[in-house]
Amino acid sequence: MTSKRICVYCASSDICDKKFLDAGQQLGEALARMNITVVYGGAQQGVMGAVADGALNAQGKVIGWIPKFMKNELLHPGLTEVHEVETIHIRKHGMMMNSDGIIALPGGTGTVEELMEAITWKRLDLIHIPIFIINIDGFYNPLLELFENMFNERFMNRELDNHWIVVKSIDEIIDKLKLLFI
Repeated sequence: MTSKRICVYCASSDICDKKFLDAGQQLGEALARMNITVVYGGAQQGVMGAVADGALNAQGKVIGWIPKFMKNELLHPGLTEVHEVETIHIRKHGMMMNSDGIIALPGGTGTVEELMEAITWKRLDLIHIPIFIINIDGFYNPLLELFENMFNERFMNRELDNHWIVVKSIDEIIDKLKLLFI
């Protein structure tokens, strides 16, 4: 079986709560143990670094996509493969189009922007891969409430509700991935 690739959206922040760093590490390890390659933004710090370290420590493969202007200060030194690109837009496109699924861990504006773009692309039928939102300790509740408001105010069709899958923990996402890919 060919190794699947999962794009992980997450933050490079080093000052977030430790529970998010731990979740990133746990996710990276679990993906590696399932022979799933991590595709992510290439950084060595924050939740991004934790995901990469978790996968690499479990002998997994990690592919980083990083804009050249970020490379010198952010690039994780141990990646299996690195794609240096000109812009963040090319980075996001490359990550999304070279993955069999997307997982959004808690993060900042960049993470949310990536997630929203993926949902939009799925809505436009440009991608056909599962999108998972890991809602650790209710982190994404405000976003999910916004989606609900968009449905209620008829800015989005209720049928779009199946464009993403919300889980509450790393264990739950692993169970979902096993059903899809193993």
